Amino acid sequence: MNLADLFAAPPEVYLLALVPAVLWGLSPVFSKRGMSGGGNPLQASLTVVVVDSALYWAVLLALRGTDVFAGLTPATLALFAVAGLVGTSLGRIAVFIGVERVGAAVNSAAISTRPLFATALAVGFLGERVTLTTGVGVVGIAAGLLVLATARGGDISGWEPRDLLYPVAAAGAFAVGNVLRRFGLQATPTGALEAVALNETAALVGLAAFVAATRGRDVLDAPRRTFGYFAASGTLTAVALLSLFAAFAHPAGKVAVVDPLAATAPLFTAGFAAVLLEDVEAVTRGVVAGAALIVVGVALVVASTGGAPA
Repeated sequence: MNLADLFAAPPEVYLLALVPAVLWGLSPVFSKRGMSGGGNPLQASLTVVVVDSALYWAVLLALRGTDVFAGLTPATLALFAVAGLVGTSLGRIAVFIGVERVGAAVNSAAISTRPLFATALAVGFLGERVTLTTGVGVVGIAAGLLVLATARGGDISGWEPRDLLYPVAAAGAFAVGNVLRRFGLQATPTGALEAVALNETAALVGLAAFVAATRGRDVLDAPRRTFGYFAASGTLTAVALLSLFAAFAHPAGKVAVVDPLAATAPLFTAGFAAVLLEDVEAVTRGVVAGAALIVVGVALVVASTGGAPA
């Protein structure tokens, strides 16, 4: 894909892709407040998915009645369920562990490596080409992660470079989920609202089963005020995810276009965190530089591959 291809989509695709960037830039701020107040990653993951699932189902039932998924095959249901289990359940647990350990701004920057994984899937499974620009982009991403690892920013209590593995793992999980979602939205008659509801319901089932099998009610033994922060994060996530699914559902909403725009979230997080988290988190020049390097590197990788999954 060349530079012209990046601007070939209609304006609504770019707008739909930028909405999750802004909202996912803000939601980690609420998550960090919840963590700092005594919350935990599993509690955050479960609260967020309960809130957004409830919102989706309320809207679906109001608009469509009880016959919500009529006409969808078991294979379609399974596709979005797998996307939810991988791209939401596993991804969000890793996200919230990352927020707890390294802080909102650093975590969000590391997660923005997601399009690199999506592009790698396109190269490995769809035979997309790799050019010199791809190599430059990979170097940029690696440099950005190195800057983040050495920048004296993030959680003021300190963290280790290995803690970046959590947001990077989340990025990989989200990439798999996004590729599956784009495929499902283009290959089946599923609408964006039905798809996101299926995705989050599967994630809820997966997270609830994990909590029940591991820590049970202990995961909810947290100060009551922390649930409010995570519920706010869940509300923002509900709007962000629906917008992302709508972008993928658009005929021009290629992963190669939508994912990089959504991945600019860390630039917004850095700004929000600098203003709203100054008492618990340091947003240094190194954090901003690392986030910018990662975003530029991702853009180069995606622009040079001839297109991620369509």
